[in-house]
Amino acid sequence: MAGLLLALAGCNAAMAPGGEASQRPDQTAPGAPLSVLEALPPEPGDPASATDGTAGATATAPAGLDEASAPVFGFERDLGVTTASLGDPTDAGFWALTPLTDEIRRGRLADPVSGKSVQVELRPSGGATGAGTRVSLSAMRALEVPLISLTNLKVYVSE
Repeated sequence: MAGLLLALAGCNAAMAPGGEASQRPDQTAPGAPLSVLEALPPEPGDPASATDGTAGATATAPAGLDEASAPVFGFERDLGVTTASLGDPTDAGFWALTPLTDEIRRGRLADPVSGKSVQVELRPSGGATGAGTRVSLSAMRALEVPLISLTNLKVYVSE
């Protein structure tokens, strides 16, 4: 493949009708040969640098999943994953109004994609389990999730 690219790179010179290469003043000299570009090492962590031909074909866990799942308090219980959105921005503090609890408790929200987590007060919403969770502005900012989108978050309760 490299030989073919080098051979094609040599075809840049325009041939004059007499079979001689003509050098027109507007032509520029070619840059570095392609072999130099091919010799560059791959970027660390670049999925395209796989040598077995399966670049991009392997599924990996989202970055930070282990950190998001690690308990911050001494004892935590996983309540599940919820679809979160911004709650009442005028209600200050770190809280989450969720159907995953039936009483006010201390807990934690974790973003499994970024690995960020935040301690919150879990408040019962009274809705169905799949109804979603409203999260305070302060907690959303601490998690660095977009304020105007729905985000899946893991919910933990402190015991």
